[in-house]
Amino acid sequence: MAAARGFTTPFSVKLLRNSDLASKNGMVLEIPRKKRRLLAAAAGGLVKCCCSEIRGVRRSSKNAEDCDERLFDPNNRPNYRRRVPIMPFASPQSRFASKQEKFSSRCTPRNTGPQSRDSPPKRDTGIANEKDWGISLQNENVIESGTNEDGSSWYRESGEDLGDNGYRCRWTRMGGQSPDATSEWKETWWEKSDWTGYKELGVEKSGRNAEGDSWWETWREVLHQDEWSNLARIERSAQKQAKSGTENAGWYENWWEKYDAKGWTEKGAHKYGRLNEQSWWEKWGENYDGRGSILKWTDKWAETELGTKWGDKWEEKFFAGIGSRQGETWHVSPSSERWSRTWGEEHFGNGKVHKYGKSTTGESWDIVVDEETYYEAEPHYGWADVVGDSSQLLSIEPQERPPGVFPILDFGSSMSTPIDPPEEEEPSASSE
Repeated sequence: MAAARGFTTPFSVKLLRNSDLASKNGMVLEIPRKKRRLLAAAAGGLVKCCCSEIRGVRRSSKNAEDCDERLFDPNNRPNYRRRVPIMPFASPQSRFASKQEKFSSRCTPRNTGPQSRDSPPKRDTGIANEKDWGISLQNENVIESGTNEDGSSWYRESGEDLGDNGYRCRWTRMGGQSPDATSEWKETWWEKSDWTGYKELGVEKSGRNAEGDSWWETWREVLHQDEWSNLARIERSAQKQAKSGTENAGWYENWWEKYDAKGWTEKGAHKYGRLNEQSWWEKWGENYDGRGSILKWTDKWAETELGTKWGDKWEEKFFAGIGSRQGETWHVSPSSERWSRTWGEEHFGNGKVHKYGKSTTGESWDIVVDEETYYEAEPHYGWADVVGDSSQLLSIEPQERPPGVFPILDFGSSMSTPIDPPEEEEPSASSE
């Protein structure tokens, strides 16, 4: 359920054609020309926010970073000039995790069953855009079921829930199973809104197959107004997990992204995986304050049942060309013998960089070098991008508010109740 936010002023976000701008009141979201063309093509117009002045953030031209899998090499310090997150461990993916197929079209004729989507999510794919889900909600209440030619069964239901403060949730549930009931799938779509301007689009799916593999996934996209800054904010999240039915293997991931209209951005992920005797963990985060200050960090580690452990972590902070980087790579043997190397960099903003470090084997260094300072002061995907990719979210129509009725403001409520996985996949663990 979407709780009513404590907004000082109700707000709305509407898609307007260019011809409408001159006759409408309120502040218009300004998008750079390149983004403006992309947004107009995707949504047929610009975005208008009636809560406060909103300006788009210029997107960096840097391409999205690649993501690969590798073992930690304790003899090499990571190259932070060309950042390559995130898969820290070369762990063969379980057989069931590679069965992913493209989702088929969700638009099926009336009285025909939804097509089976009995494949697990893929690892390390981040947060999908709304268009990749193909969410298509019914405008009427539907309860139907049937049997396909191959003997598999299906059902589909849709409806609408109403609540206080203009709350409305439109939803569609569907699912099916094989003739022998050894495999099944379930999927739910929803959109939520209320009179405070809160809007939410979401999906939850789960399933299992005849081999015993099982999976669960949820995706959400939310528009709301921050009660402190009065700025529009878009938040996206995805949780995914899968377990093998034939081997001791499974994984869980939690991804999130948060953007506001002045350029503040937060991104992060928590991951866990296991393949037979090896387990691995990873956490990372990025924060951009919209004024040039950035913080990035990563902490990842792994262990085997024999007692071997290894990991790597680093952090960087920068503002106006001045900042620092520091990190550690470590390894623990089954006999508890520990090796580590720590390192650091101080960037003074004048072409000079102080580099220092040491290891448990006796090596050390402490030098000042002439070196260019490089860091990303802006996210490669920011506010203008997420607005352009959220046309379906922005188009959600709330209930009509009667004249003289105003939203109930509740400053103590949370944005929305988080969705928890059906089974906790990640055991308690921490890095060295």
